[in-house]
Amino acid sequence: MASKFERHRQPWTPDEIGKLRFMAGKDMSLKAIATALTRSEESVKKRAKVEKLKISKAR
Repeated sequence: MASKFERHRQPWTPDEIGKLRFMAGKDMSLKAIATALTRSEESVKKRAKVEKLKISKAR
């Protein structure tokens, strides 16, 4: 069984950042983005803040 935090502390790749920007632009929820990127919601939230992106709270 894979750990829930399999990607713990892994650096963000340019591809992942591009996907984050795309999904944030499509107004996807934080949970949906985190699931799609196999990242924690907290990790996505922090990276979005660094990238100055707005993420929907929930849908």
